[in-house]
Amino acid sequence: MRITDIRTYIVGNPWKNWLFVQVDTDEGITGLGEGTLNGFAKTVEAAIHELKHLVIGMDPFDVETISLKMIRDVYSDGGQVQGSALAAIETACWDIMGKALGVPMYKLLGGKAHDKLRCYANGWYRGGADEESFFNQAKEVVDKGYTALKFDPFGAAWRTVDRSDFAGAIRNIAAVRDAVGPDVDILIEGHNRFSVHTALQFADAMAPYEPTWFEAPVPPYRISSMVEVARRSPVPIACGEDYYNREQFAELLKHDAVHIIQLEPQFLGLSASKQICGMVHAHNGVTAPHSAQGPVCSIVCAHLNMATPNFFLHEIFDDFNHSWAQDIFSPPFKVENGYLQPPERPGLGVELQLEEAAKYPYHPGHWLPLFKQNWEKREPVE
Repeated sequence: MRITDIRTYIVGNPWKNWLFVQVDTDEGITGLGEGTLNGFAKTVEAAIHELKHLVIGMDPFDVETISLKMIRDVYSDGGQVQGSALAAIETACWDIMGKALGVPMYKLLGGKAHDKLRCYANGWYRGGADEESFFNQAKEVVDKGYTALKFDPFGAAWRTVDRSDFAGAIRNIAAVRDAVGPDVDILIEGHNRFSVHTALQFADAMAPYEPTWFEAPVPPYRISSMVEVARRSPVPIACGEDYYNREQFAELLKHDAVHIIQLEPQFLGLSASKQICGMVHAHNGVTAPHSAQGPVCSIVCAHLNMATPNFFLHEIFDDFNHSWAQDIFSPPFKVENGYLQPPERPGLGVELQLEEAAKYPYHPGHWLPLFKQNWEKREPVE
């Protein structure tokens, strides 16, 4: 079997343009992948078309070599853009492998390590950023059957906050805990917002509400800062979604300070992601992959998580996207009572409906401006 072509499609989801890839083969099997990167849909699309000549004619089963050709052989560090292009193509190759062999993707990654995957809800807090809104929206989430939910209570904060905004963020956390009760996991999203000192002040203040984790409290690339926060915080720290190579995870893990690792298959590809899950396992840690880029990314993570013994929680945006988002895939991907299982059909288990997808074109205002007021409403940027 040989790769004959790679095609790209951008779907204009209002809060983030989704980029999908289809890889064709000479045996008529087509694989689906995703290369979504907030604010860079057309950039990643261009990278895919610039790199595809490296893999045309290759066997899609040779994913390790395909990855080397698109990363090592180019001899450039294109960061998350290059990683997204790689992951889109490589995911489609795994989809092709599953279809050719007649098995779901998780079977290729190690088989079933869990009966089902516990999910945490994200993207649910779109109706206001005050404590009353958080309270009411959180109750709706647990009424849907979720036993864990994540939220960013910090508004448009960056590095430091004034005293009133600090108090408001803690009130939001308290309101969610009050709404969901003591038995539901609440996960606090930091979005790389804070200085070390501000992050630690927040960690101390939120600790009475028993968050399961404080995610990405400081910018990711100074690993020493993340390690300092992790060692001093009374709340467990989670991070990893920004990293795009194994070496960054190796550097983080060697400090033995962060034990909830949120690798992003969208930046790594499945081959590296599986290896990183093993690295985390060796450090006695757990994985909670980031799957907020788009719907195919969520399905990829479901397959990876099912085959990962040290999996912890699965992130779900899909229940809180626009209703039409389920229409562009067949069959739809559903969470039931806060749990899901990856599709059992061969490969990824879903197909992109091109006619439906074409109804939602690219728009430059479709991106998530995390440091602007009202970003959480996930509306197009004017």
